[in-house]
Amino acid sequence: MRKLIGLFFIVIFWISVASAETFNFPARDGQAAGAGNELVIYSTTDIDAVRPLIEDFQMLQAKIRVKYFDLQSLELFDRVLRESDAGKKTADFAFSSAMDLQMKLANDGYAQSYKSPAAQDIPSWANWRNEAFGITFEPAVIVYNKKFFAGRKVPNTRTQLIELLEKQNAAFFGKVATYDIQRSGLGFLVLARDQEHYNATWKLVRTFGRSSVKLYTSTAAILDRVSDGKFALGYNVLGSYAATRAERDPNIGIIMPSDHTVVLSRIALIPRNARSTKNGRLFLDYVLSQRGQRVLAEKAGLNAIHPAVTGNRTAAKMRETAGSSLRPIKVGPGLLVYLDQFKRSKMLTNWENALTGR
Repeated sequence: MRKLIGLFFIVIFWISVASAETFNFPARDGQAAGAGNELVIYSTTDIDAVRPLIEDFQMLQAKIRVKYFDLQSLELFDRVLRESDAGKKTADFAFSSAMDLQMKLANDGYAQSYKSPAAQDIPSWANWRNEAFGITFEPAVIVYNKKFFAGRKVPNTRTQLIELLEKQNAAFFGKVATYDIQRSGLGFLVLARDQEHYNATWKLVRTFGRSSVKLYTSTAAILDRVSDGKFALGYNVLGSYAATRAERDPNIGIIMPSDHTVVLSRIALIPRNARSTKNGRLFLDYVLSQRGQRVLAEKAGLNAIHPAVTGNRTAAKMRETAGSSLRPIKVGPGLLVYLDQFKRSKMLTNWENALTGR
């Protein structure tokens, strides 16, 4: 089974490798940093979001230069795994929104244990054995085009969404978008959680199918098309990116469903074969600290998980407005169920059948 999974990841790696980008941040002190003063980061987070974090970290650690690899989630997983298995050095710090893949690295022994002083302040469900850490608090939301919904009631639950699409099928035909769970790990993970919390999930997917739903792997692509009116709404869109767009785009509206809202966390870890464990620890301490979390919320456009950090982009604010409807995904081995090939195959079959009305 592991060989089959490994083959799958390798194939995806070579498909996606051309899209990987590398960004260099010179040391702030202006001196040529030695080998021990370089921090290497593998991540799936857009460079525009992570740049403020790195630059503020370097305000504290002026001698450290940073090399940032912007990767696809499967590529990040495969790269850490292959480099470690070959006895080579890999990243000092790795974080990704693909919670299941990050958890597999930690569970299979590819992460170091580090008791960060800052980790004591994050929720206990976001820390697994001091090896895998949830560093953000990001809801999966419904986005909609405000102009299209002028005069229409905005659905606040999935049941209301089903009723709307059934009653106004002609108006919404070809105007609904979501992630393609066959190609998007994020989309698969969130829909799997939906299935646990909402027993009519497959009815919802069948309704999407009858509405000729359009499938994407990119959050930006969905947001672009909802904004310009090509789509009326997008389902299960990553809320941090949606909120950033909505702040500057009057056409975008956001719904956090009141029946339940799945909340994801980007999982960070220090790889077992890190080039510089010291620098990986320094960056983890920073990202989990109140200062790092504040930068993450105020400048990076992500949602801070630290309970003491306030503002609109924080777990504290979301709990204040959404309360008991929030369903955070716990960091732990339970995430590995989504990598079980039998269960994955069954869910993909259900997805295909529901979309096609079988």
